[in-house]
Amino acid sequence: MEDVKNGDYFVVKALENGVQVIGLTRGQDTRFHHTEKLDKGEVIIAQFTDHTSAVKIRGKAEVMTKHGKTEAGM
Repeated sequence: MEDVKNGDYFVVKALENGVQVIGLTRGQDTRFHHTEKLDKGEVIIAQFTDHTSAVKIRGKAEVMTKHGKTEAGM
């Protein structure tokens, strides 16, 4: 199993077609390392890991974490 830095999970629910969820790497050079495209109503459950330190969301979506819920692209 991967050694996880934080391990926090988050949920993204698309509120429109074409929402992009983009994982960003850790380290000196932050880069895109993974992209998922969601259509309206689709949900992705993801986790921060050794490789993923941040996530960028393009489009209208609900984002749920242990800290609460927010909306992107509104």
